[in-house]
Order: sequence, then C-alpha cells, then structure tokens
Amino acid sequence: MTSRLRPVWVTALVALLAAALSVVFTADRRAARAADAPYKDPALPVATRVDDLLSRMSLDDKVGQMTQADRSALTTISDVATYRLGSILSGGGSAPSPNTASSWADMYDNFQRQALSTPLGIPMIYGVDAVHGHNNVVGATIFPHNIGLGAARDPDLAERVGRATAEEVAGTGIDWTFAPCLCVARNDRWGRTYESFGEDPQLVTQMTTIVDGFQKAGNASILATAKHYVGDGGTTGGKDQGNTELSEADLRAIHLAPFKAAVQRGVGSVMVSYSSWNGVKMHGNKYLLTDVLKGELGFTGFVVTDWAGIDQLDGQTGFTANEITTAINAGVDMVMVPTDYKRFVSLLKQEAQAGRIAMSRIDDANRRILTEKFKLGLFEKPLTDRSYTSTVGSAAHRAVAREAVRKSLVLLKNAGNVLPLGKSGGKIFVAGKSADDIGNQSGGWTISWQGSSGNITTGTTILQGIRDVVGSGTQVTYNRDGSGIDSSYRAAIAVVGETPYAEGQGDRTGSMGLDSTDLATLQRLKASGVPLVVVLVSGRPLDIAGQLDQWNALVAAWLPGTEGRGVADVLFGDYAPTAKLPMTWMRSADQQPINAGDGKQALFEYGFGLTYAGSSPSPSPSPSPSPSPSPSPSPSPSPSPSPSPSPSPSPSPSASPSAPSGGCVVTYKVNDWGSGFTADVTITNRSSSPVNGWRLQWTYAGNQKVTGYWNSTVTQSGQQVTASNATWNGTIGAGGGTASFGFQGSYSGANATPAAFTLNGTACATG
Repeated sequence: MTSRLRPVWVTALVALLAAALSVVFTADRRAARAADAPYKDPALPVATRVDDLLSRMSLDDKVGQMTQADRSALTTISDVATYRLGSILSGGGSAPSPNTASSWADMYDNFQRQALSTPLGIPMIYGVDAVHGHNNVVGATIFPHNIGLGAARDPDLAERVGRATAEEVAGTGIDWTFAPCLCVARNDRWGRTYESFGEDPQLVTQMTTIVDGFQKAGNASILATAKHYVGDGGTTGGKDQGNTELSEADLRAIHLAPFKAAVQRGVGSVMVSYSSWNGVKMHGNKYLLTDVLKGELGFTGFVVTDWAGIDQLDGQTGFTANEITTAINAGVDMVMVPTDYKRFVSLLKQEAQAGRIAMSRIDDANRRILTEKFKLGLFEKPLTDRSYTSTVGSAAHRAVAREAVRKSLVLLKNAGNVLPLGKSGGKIFVAGKSADDIGNQSGGWTISWQGSSGNITTGTTILQGIRDVVGSGTQVTYNRDGSGIDSSYRAAIAVVGETPYAEGQGDRTGSMGLDSTDLATLQRLKASGVPLVVVLVSGRPLDIAGQLDQWNALVAAWLPGTEGRGVADVLFGDYAPTAKLPMTWMRSADQQPINAGDGKQALFEYGFGLTYAGSSPSPSPSPSPSPSPSPSPSPSPSPSPSPSPSPSPSPSPSASPSAPSGGCVVTYKVNDWGSGFTADVTITNRSSSPVNGWRLQWTYAGNQKVTGYWNSTVTQSGQQVTASNATWNGTIGAGGGTASFGFQGSYSGANATPAAFTLNGTACATG
C-alpha cells in the first residue's frame, strides 16, 4: 500500500492561509472584546483602564504610541491607522490651508478618526508650539512672549493667559502644547531668551502657574509641556543647542528648580533639551531623565524628545537603531521623528524584539502616555469641541492679552517726567519700523517658526493703539523713518528694536545694538528738539547705553503680541507702569553673560523698573506669592531673589516708626549715565530689635532731583529727601535684617553720594 504525499508547496500555502485567517480572527476578536472592555469605562480608575488596555495591545500598538510624526510628512492620512501612530504634531508654520480655526478643527478630526479606526481605537494626541497663544493660527490671540510675562511678575495673570490659550487651542481640536519653556536664560545672546520668564529660577518657578492655566481649563484643558529639560538657558556663549558647563549643584540650583515646581503642579509632559550637560547630550542622559526627573522629582507624565532630537546623539545625520535604544533606555517615552516615522517604527520594534530595549521599558512608556490620554478625556471626547472654536481671537481673550501687555512694560527712564503723555491737544509724531508692524511686535513663533515682519495676522499695532487712545483733538502723525518731524510736535514716540527670529537664527555672537535703520530714525527725531520717547520692541535687553542720553524716556515693551493698545494704555497714563526687569540689562554686549550677583556693573539691575511719580498704579499690581523686596544681587552662584511686586506708592505707617537702638548701616549704590542716574539703597538693621515702619532721610549737596522710585515712597523738598517703606517691606528684622529700595533721578553738575543718613531720626553708618 502506497501513501500519497501532499506537495510541499501546498502545505506551505495552507499554513500561510491559516496564519492569515488567525491574524484576522484574532484582530476581530480583540476588537469585539474591546467594544465593552474595562478601558472603555470612564467610571473606572485611570490606572485600571490603563492596565486593561495594555493587556490588549500588541507590540505594533505599543511602538506606535511611542511615535510622533509631523502632519506634513505623512505619506497618506491612513498611515495614522496603519502605523498606530500615537501622536501627530504641527511644527512651526505647519498648518492646514486655509489657515483658519475651522480648518484646524477639521484637520484634527480627520486625523483622529483614523486613530479611532484601529481595532483598539486608541485616540492620538496632537501637539503644537502654542508658546504665546495659539500662535500658528491666523486670527488667534497672540500674548506677550514669556520675557514680558516674567517682567509682569503676576502668577495669576500667567495662569489666565494659559487658560485663554487652552481654550483657543482646544477650539481647533488640538490637545497638547509644547509650553511652557521653563528655561532660565543666563546669556542674552541666546536666540530663545524671550522664551524665558527671566534669569532668576525663583521668578521662573513662580510663573509655572501657567501650567495650571493649560491643564485646569475645564473641558478646554490641554496637556502642558515643561521644556527644555534641562539647562538649555545656560549654554556656553548662549549658543542654541550648545553645552551647559556647570557643576551639578549649580545645574540644580539654577536650572532644575522650575521643573521641580512644574512636576509638583502635575505637568503632563516634559520635553528634552537639544543641549548637553558637560558634554553629554540630554537626549541620552539616563541619570537626569530617569534617576532625577522620574525618580527623585517623581514625574509621572511622559518624556518627549525635541524635533528629531535623537538624531544628534552620535553626531551623524539621521537616527540609528543604537540612538533609538540609547534614548528609550535613558528614559524617553515618545520620540518626535517628524519625517521618518516608518523607519523609526521598524527599528524600535526590532530593538524591542532583540531585547536591547526591555518590554518593561516599552510598557512603562506606554503606561505614561496612555495615562495622560485618559486623564485628558480623549477616550470619551476624542473630536473637537466646537463650542470653543469661536473663542479663537475673541474679545475676552484679547482683553487678557492687552492687560498682559500693559503689565509687562518696564519703564527704564523718564527724565523730566515726560511720561505719561497727555491725551488731548497738540501733535504727536510716531516713527520706527515696529510702530505699525504686527509681525515685529509679535516676534518669532508667530504664524511661522521664525516669524516675519508685516501684516501676518489680525490685531492692533502700537500705532493704531496710540490713535485709539488719544483724544479727538490730538493729531497723530506717522512716518516710518522719522521724516517730516519738526519742532511743532509736543512729543515723538519711536518704536524700534529687533525684527522676528526664533531658535538658532536668533543667536547673536557679535553686536547686540540697534540696527542702522533704527539709529537713523532716532537721530532724525532727536534733531527736531522734540521730547523723545523710545519704545523698545525686542526679545532681550539690547546694547543701548551709547544712545540712552539722547532719549527722554525709555520703555521696554519686549514682544507684546497682537494687542498694541496695551502699550498706549501706559504711554498715555490710563495705567502706570508696574513691571520689573526679568533680566539684568547690560552696559555693553561684551559683558555677556551678565546676571545679578556676578559683580558686573549693569546699565539697569535685575528687578529695576520705574513707575510714574506721584501716581498710584491703576489698578494696583498683584503681588508675587512670596515677595522679596530687594532687587539687589545675591552672592554668586546662588541666583538673586525675585524683587518685590511692582511698586505702588504707599503712605507712611500710621504708627510712630521705631528707631534702631543698636545702629544701622546704609549702602547707597549709583548707576550714573550723564544727566540721569538710578540709585539702589539697602538699609541694614544692626540692633537687637526689629524696626517697624521706616523712614530714611538724607540731604543732597548738588542739584539731584528724584523723578521715580520703587519699593518705597520717595519725596523731596529742596535738597532734603525722605524715603518711606512700602506696605510689604515695613519691618526690618533684628540683627542684620535689611530693606532695599531704589529710585531714578536727574542732575546737573556733580552727583555726589549723600554724606549722612538718618533712619527714623537715628544716624546711620554708611557702607
């Protein structure tokens, strides 16, 4: 009896068909089970839902969740489902056409429907750089960049800015912003200086309230990102993506502190910095990503790379399997591979299957990503909530932005009290390349990555704000380069400064002064003999010491965004200036880096800012949570404390001030620029009892005149000057306690330091 053997090719074919049917049936069974699976139940705890979903996910599902691609790089929209992509992003300027809020919402929903079509229906999360409003979208409200919010020193305002931004972002479907930047900018040559709230980690830490604004906006809540972890603001020479050369103690004291605060606020994601720490790229630094961030600080969200950040680990173009393994094992959870997502998915899967990346690490990354998606409510409400679409560029949000603008303006000089300008009567001349340019006043990261000059979005220019604020009887004349001015004008306003830039292209290795166009404009205005008010639109302090003598007033407006009326509100006295410098202002570019406490003589110290003499700011500024009155630098390397809230002249205390029984010392430091000066004064109480309520008096020997002040109320009668405490610094502690204040003045002849001081009637030594 002979047997008939089945041909080998038939056997193989049957096996292949069986395997294919098994995959189909398995997927169908998984989908059927997923329809009523525990992870679909919003009543269950998030951790329970995550565990259930993880148990159902294949390696393909898990690898996809760890992958983020740019919208413009997708071969076809169906790749979202094919590769199980966990996230899509829009890089700077990557927008649908037409660039409207509705188009963004439609685009988002189309991507999301692809993600939901997969067997497990895991929603994708969409990220954008909404760093000062929803700045990729034409018509959105553009808020001042972070440097302006830092100058405002108003944590509540920062939170409200975050909430308004969240509503506009949510109105376009987007659910994740790569903000806030918690960099502590220590060198103004860095092109991202304006993305920093300031040079002092304490100030940056206070402003992490913006995280709450993003993530606690009710149904409009979006995921926030603390970036760039860690030390990006401290690179040598201020070089973008450079090397931060610091001891670990200094790295922690200066650059880590704001991230700790953000983690405590529950920030959902952290973005890794391109920069290195002592030569080690952050994208591969397991100690800082896993041991410190996730372990020591207790961060439970997920870590995402910067744009193609893993490509830089080996110094070669493009990424390799080894770079993927290094980054994931270091603690990266989601990888931004904007243009080569297919290769990344293949290599990550390969590395996991080979055991070079443990499945426990893959599962940990997925657990973190999925947890944030569940917490955002993406599984219940994955599509755009169109009820928020109308908030994009709304009047309510623009009102918040206008408030942020006026609270961010720092008055640096006001000789002869030329400001505030009267609204009524006469003629005002306005000039400068940024007076009537919405692009210039918004800066980088506006509509496009680097930003651009011109009418790029809707808003109010500073010129239009001036025209809107002045009375009908005032003539406002505008000429961009200052041509046509004569002595018939009662004031000239020059709006000058930087044109837009962003990371990389914004780095300044040489001059940091005004360009030839600005200098020529200013010269024309000065030659007219008209009082000159300079409004500086810039992303950082500029080298202007050589020109300052020629200006009657100087206002640092930073990059105010779309609401130029906020500038006019302050120039014409509807509101007094209340902001303080978030950065030390250099005397010359060769001083960089210059920061409080480093012993370098600044043009304007960190924390400096004037208000209008004899007027109380309206409304009163909001105090910082834990104000510290002195803008004086603290010893290096510890960064200086935040100065007190913006000054509001306060009356002398009603109770009789107590005199120091054991002596006092007064330190009087002058910053002199020719016809004007500022003085920083510190009172030290050497007695064993506190001084409750203080009044410091001195007599000038020359023609010095006080024109503005902060952290106190300063009055002058002839040559006699009296400084009285503000409401928040009325007590000087015993045994070395201090109180500090400052003021601006003008003079002719000599500017000698006062010979003697009395504190509440008791003579003090001079230090």
